[in-house]
Amino acid sequence: MKTLTYLALTIFVCGLVGCDNTSPSKPAPSSPSPNTAPSNTATNNSKPAPDNTEVNKRDRDSSAKTPIDQNENQTDVNITADIRKRVLDKEGMSVNARNAKIITADGKVTLRGPVDSAEEKDAIDAIAKDVAGKDNVDNQLEVAPK
Repeated sequence: MKTLTYLALTIFVCGLVGCDNTSPSKPAPSSPSPNTAPSNTATNNSKPAPDNTEVNKRDRDSSAKTPIDQNENQTDVNITADIRKRVLDKEGMSVNARNAKIITADGKVTLRGPVDSAEEKDAIDAIAKDVAGKDNVDNQLEVAPK
């Protein structure tokens, strides 16, 4: 029992602060010289990471709805759950579409996030309007660039 407690505590602490998995008998991997070009050609040929600065600024705006704005009354929870279930049940939806943000507050639904195509955007919009009513949906979904 004492060994099991010690093991659990060790795993917990390593999860919090990180543990060095190198042993003293193995030399640490050397870092490349600052004058040496990286040898990974896949990294050199890949596109630069997208700049999400504008999206991040927009999301910090107090008027932008986030999942934190979801009301917890049963009616709003049921609306969100019904829309989510229908989106997940729809054939051919991408992972992005399945993970779109659905935020309901006082019966008003806000849809946010990237989807892979205009067809997915329209399909999620139609589902939300069918559940919440056409005047109760703010579709802010964005078609992700290819």
